[in-house]
Amino acid sequence: MARRAAAAAAAKLATDVVLLDVSDQLVITDCFVIASAPNERQVGAIVDNVEEKLRAAGHKPVRREGAREGRWVLLDFVDVVIHVQHAEERSFYQLERLWKDCPRIEFDAEAVVVDEAAAGDGQP
Repeated sequence: MARRAAAAAAAKLATDVVLLDVSDQLVITDCFVIASAPNERQVGAIVDNVEEKLRAAGHKPVRREGAREGRWVLLDFVDVVIHVQHAEERSFYQLERLWKDCPRIEFDAEAVVVDEAAAGDGQP
């Protein structure tokens, strides 16, 4: 689910997509997906796409916070928590630094964007 969320974020041009395995540090969730966007509108587009793709896969968030302001939106899917932040918030709060002891989960955002572009062009 975390990789699917990250792919959905990357497809809407999220930047600096990071997946963190926080399962050894937290009992409330297993993974954080953190992504950035340069403006509030982009944050909203990313969040909407992530939610749409995960709902299509049968996952519904138990909580969605921050959507009104659009600076830092959190989608809580229990096992996975997605943080989509305005670039300024990302720089200020530095969640990766806060959770620096947690292992990163491999994810290639560039490959996802290339795959999405090819699918949109009707190419295999």
